[in-house]
Amino acid sequence: MDKDFALIYETYKTDLYRFILSMTQNEDLALDILQDTMLKAAESLGKFRGECTLKTYLCTIARNEYRSYLKANRNPPLPLHELEEPAAPDDVAQQAEDRDLSMRIHCLLHRLDEPYKEVFQLRVFAELRFAEIGKIFGKTENWAGVTFFRAKKKLLAMLEEEDAK
Repeated sequence: MDKDFALIYETYKTDLYRFILSMTQNEDLALDILQDTMLKAAESLGKFRGECTLKTYLCTIARNEYRSYLKANRNPPLPLHELEEPAAPDDVAQQAEDRDLSMRIHCLLHRLDEPYKEVFQLRVFAELRFAEIGKIFGKTENWAGVTFFRAKKKLLAMLEEEDAK
């Protein structure tokens, strides 16, 4: 592996993995798509024009790889929460409460329409700046910020609606 690409891989693998995992909800699938993403990035690095950050470019490739996977595989992978073994927590009650809230948010996130869901994932899981998110969508930084805050507002409203039931 080329030294420059090895540095790129080491720099971005964790952020990309988290972003992909937020879409797939499956650790093995996220690793597979991460590998496909990095392979595609290595093959196309010469085409990178620098119009956005490298992280943005890699997230775009990852998003496209996941979409390609979904088109090719009609059976969705099992969600992460169905595969995990519970850990031995220090504070069982607090961890259970935190996990419950995380799962609720994650389930509600998947009920959001596009582009809200994807913008939220790019901001929270891939930790992209609004300018980078805007470039992925071919929109402005302001559009990305507004869309993120609308997504957040919708998620909070959905949580409150669930709590009221």
